[in-house]
Amino acid sequence: MNASRDGRLGDRRLLRVVYSAEAIQRRVEEMGREISGAYAPGADILVLGLLKGSFIFIADLVRHVPIPIQVDFLAASSYGKERVSSGEVRLVYDPEAPMENRHVILIEDIVDSGTTLSRVMPLLSERGPASLEICTLLHKRVAELDWAVRWVGFDAPGDFLVGYGLDYAEDFRHLPYIGSI
Repeated sequence: MNASRDGRLGDRRLLRVVYSAEAIQRRVEEMGREISGAYAPGADILVLGLLKGSFIFIADLVRHVPIPIQVDFLAASSYGKERVSSGEVRLVYDPEAPMENRHVILIEDIVDSGTTLSRVMPLLSERGPASLEICTLLHKRVAELDWAVRWVGFDAPGDFLVGYGLDYAEDFRHLPYIGSI
């Protein structure tokens, strides 16, 4: 069952819109400029999207990065059908792009418990990138992370958020805004 455009899914409804589609697009455009300004001309940059939640964000973000970049994906899961992280990260897809001596930017949809990042970042670091940075659309600032998040779209409330790629049990991803359920 898919959620309607207004965020209804059966008896589950959005409590409120947290970030409008317009606010998201403005901030994503700004982040693209920030990322572009952080690298020297000719830098070998790999943008690595953490699936599934980041797919809409990464598609919009890379269109606002006017310097040459390559894109690949990594899939990890720690939620399943729950609203809280299980604490166990399952790697589903490992990127094929080489990372050695490249500037790698890991794109996250939301930094919440930090479980996924604490599992994924050491694996990426072992592959010898010239630099390894994190860019996230949303940051709840509740986890103590071993890795700094360089680019943050929005500081997020503690609510369970859906829309713009974020889901609850695979539903709500299609919403053009981010809401709380």
